[in-house]
Amino acid sequence: VQLQACGGGLVQAGGSLRLSCATSGRAFGRYAMGWFRQAPGKEREFVAAINWSGGTTDYADSVKGRFTISRDNANNTVYLQMDSLKPEDTGVYYCAVAVNSGNYIYTTAIVYDYWGQGTQVTVSS
Repeated sequence: VQLQACGGGLVQAGGSLRLSCATSGRAFGRYAMGWFRQAPGKEREFVAAINWSGGTTDYADSVKGRFTISRDNANNTVYLQMDSLKPEDTGVYYCAVAVNSGNYIYTTAIVYDYWGQGTQVTVSS
């Protein structure tokens, strides 16, 4: 099982980045996907989640209106479009899979079964 996250980088405040996360290695059934992030010295926190069909999404209050999660099931990929980035968005971003989730979504990290390696996002002021 592999989750390959990419798309991070260095961007100025107000800029945009698009993260992607591709899954491979096994059949997950219907699975929810999520993005979490961890800033230096802080705990990992929820950013966004999407259900299997893509019809239901949820976001942390801190990113609502700026970030958009989407997925392409044909290519086993989830995306996180990040606009109007702020320095406080800096951190390592992780994608995660919750297998056999039906059409539910989850905002709690402990529910997720598989995690990507993380991609660094740095927003300069």
